[in-house]
Amino acid sequence: MSIPSYKRNVGLTQNLTERSLNAINRFLHIEAVSGGILLLAAVIALFWANTEAISESYSHFWHTQINFSFGEYSFSQSLHFIINDILMTIFFLVVGMEIKKEIHDGALSNIKAAVLPIIAALGGVVVPILIYLALSTDEIKSGWAIPAATDIAFAVGLLALLGKSIPSSARIFLLTLAIIDDLLAILIIAFFFSGGLEPIGFLIAFIGILGVIALQKMGFFSAFVYILPGALIWFGLLKTGAHPTLAGVILGLMTPVLTRPNEVDAIERANAAISNIRNKAIENSSAEIKALARAKREILPPVVRVKDLLHPWVAFIIMPIFALANAGVNFGNVNFEDTLALNTIFAVSIALVVGKPLGIVFFTWFFSKLGWGELPSDLSLNWVLLIGLLAGIGFTMSIFISNLAFVNESNILEAAKLGILFGSGCAGFIGLLFGFILLRSNKKL
Repeated sequence: MSIPSYKRNVGLTQNLTERSLNAINRFLHIEAVSGGILLLAAVIALFWANTEAISESYSHFWHTQINFSFGEYSFSQSLHFIINDILMTIFFLVVGMEIKKEIHDGALSNIKAAVLPIIAALGGVVVPILIYLALSTDEIKSGWAIPAATDIAFAVGLLALLGKSIPSSARIFLLTLAIIDDLLAILIIAFFFSGGLEPIGFLIAFIGILGVIALQKMGFFSAFVYILPGALIWFGLLKTGAHPTLAGVILGLMTPVLTRPNEVDAIERANAAISNIRNKAIENSSAEIKALARAKREILPPVVRVKDLLHPWVAFIIMPIFALANAGVNFGNVNFEDTLALNTIFAVSIALVVGKPLGIVFFTWFFSKLGWGELPSDLSLNWVLLIGLLAGIGFTMSIFISNLAFVNESNILEAAKLGILFGSGCAGFIGLLFGFILLRSNKKL
């Protein structure tokens, strides 16, 4: 008996809706748990860097040289480089895929619904930058982009601590804002923190991009075949003087969002495999299980499949390792009598704690008054203020940018990281406190 087409369409729509909601919930859950692991990694890094008996080993360990050779080619880089420039490429790959997916069928696909979070994100970038520039002296103005970033893992993690009474629209607003924030931070890195550009590097990167396009046209859906052209893009960007982690963003934005043309055939094969498994003992169904796994790979869009595969690795391993390698500020290395160091700490922390919420709330209020967008009915400006406070947690991307801004100024770099840690900590604490007060006041109404 065949199922009427309209029922199939309704079922498909419901399935897609449920899948989208499940994807958002899964993403938020991973980010929430990851925030706790990130915090633990940062605390361990600070303890390691400031415990007299082992403090010297912190810097020595992360600058350990890793060497290997293949024929005439030899590779020699520090562990710090491998983490910041290679592993973080995978982080940016996931960010790029998340942006691509949200543009296609997520929070950014409906421009009317996305316009206010996008505007809020712009305010959360512009105002902190202006505050930093206003408070800083000429010698440290190169760090202007540090307070522009939001750490989505910490922000979502603290929002999750407030419980399920938080409006669902607040979570979506924060997620959309953080994704746009990441995109703006990526553009800042690409345009303002790339050195003298070498043309040969662009040629190598372009060949890598053509390789990706060619493989997609030939129908290769396995992620592994894209490692070689991806490595070419990474190496090309390194040669140009641009930051090589941008290769991850390029690959993420190039990842297909549509399934293979034979999706219906894959669904039928999956159903057949499930029927066969039901009729057999599970231990005798290895062929059917392999067929089911293969069909699943074909049914899921590559952007979903690869992102779901990499996201836990990024959230639970790569980002904590990055925090462990970069958050270890040795307070003894920060000269608190140095005016520049104090100015850096003050400018960064104030820009994060004050600039972020001020920019997000003001831009949201001002442009909604102009009629450019409308907040959801369950989302007042008080909730937007809470989101703004949590967005003041810069951490991962802020530390990443500080490494680029003060590459040859170790004292200022340590001060900037201290400002990030202090400002992010204050923003998180104030946000959490304000959130609990907001929830309590809402219960009394």
